[in-house]
Amino acid sequence: MRRPALALCVALLAGAAAYGAGRLSDVGGDLPVQAQPAPLPPSPTPAAVAPVPPAVTPEPAAPPPVVEPPSVPEPASLPPRASISGIRHEYQRLNNCGPVTIGMALSRWGSTLNQYDIAPRLKPARGDVNVSPDELAAYARAQGMTVHLARGGDRTLLRTLLAAGFPVIVETWFVTHDAGGMGHYRLLTGYDDAAMKLSALDSYLGPLKLDYAAFDELWRSFGRSYLVVAPPAKADEVRRLLGIRAEPAAAKAETLRVAQAEAARRGDAVAYLNLGQARLDLGDARGAARAFDQAFAAPADPRLDPTRPAWVQGGLPWRTLWYSFGPLEAWVRTGRHADALRQSAAVLRSAPAHEEAHYWRGRALSGLGRVTEAQAAYREALRLRPGFLAAQQALDRLN
Repeated sequence: MRRPALALCVALLAGAAAYGAGRLSDVGGDLPVQAQPAPLPPSPTPAAVAPVPPAVTPEPAAPPPVVEPPSVPEPASLPPRASISGIRHEYQRLNNCGPVTIGMALSRWGSTLNQYDIAPRLKPARGDVNVSPDELAAYARAQGMTVHLARGGDRTLLRTLLAAGFPVIVETWFVTHDAGGMGHYRLLTGYDDAAMKLSALDSYLGPLKLDYAAFDELWRSFGRSYLVVAPPAKADEVRRLLGIRAEPAAAKAETLRVAQAEAARRGDAVAYLNLGQARLDLGDARGAARAFDQAFAAPADPRLDPTRPAWVQGGLPWRTLWYSFGPLEAWVRTGRHADALRQSAAVLRSAPAHEEAHYWRGRALSGLGRVTEAQAAYREALRLRPGFLAAQQALDRLN
């Protein structure tokens, strides 16, 4: 197995790694809905900036009523094993696991695009540490594909999709011996129930076998998010396989139910982070902010962040807000602009090319009435990612 020098992507800035449970949009509505390059050596890790525990301030308005989720039916009997062939594997260059993984997924349907074609589109700014699942989905859609991106998957859903021939992109936790914990995309291509393992193509490690239980621990750090890419002719089949998860409201309600149960059972920072995001996705910003505060207040898990600096505070790894924008959104929506401003500034001190942090900084500044500074933040987000629609719309509202 070829092992290139450390070049993990989702969370690297000049060789550093990132962690997060990045905010996902529900895009299920789309459904009706080489050569291996030489590795690059790692670069020095930038100075870490710890998340600052937020100050709790009054929160407005009562949350919307909770939607009672329907039960998720068990699928028809699945084969004991499945494997999808015909997918081209590619090893990544620095920071390119997102471009590589979406390229591998597209190759299932005949695409020949590789990271050299895709990365310039997904990462126009040098030093971009965040290619989010939303950006991967948008790129696949631009190639004429239908996509389904959501949180709250489970092993049964993954096996159902894989048995039907649909590879699944997942974002998982990854720990290196020198750079610590980070996020990393993988493409699932099969499973074996007897061995209790999933098959995956990894842009850093190559083909992998992942133990069912161990995989779920890695996957939950990102809210068990999953991305399915398929040609339009396959959209009806994907919808059928998804079942109730093809309906955004039902899927979000089920995700909240699971997150509530897991938070009650485990009570760790990851569980509260997922609970906060599940509440936010259903419009409950006030409840989300409470859960995010609990995530910051929970004890730290050294297994997730073994290189964690001693001065980092709170239960979440120090890179969390590089990729998890839910806390920033919840604070802005509940009037906690000072918290959002402080935390977005912390991200930008360690990752200055982080366009989402510039955007949320702009939202916080706008909420504080600092219009000129907000406009500058939105312009910087657009410079880093031309076509960043949310930033453009926010800037237009201020002009």
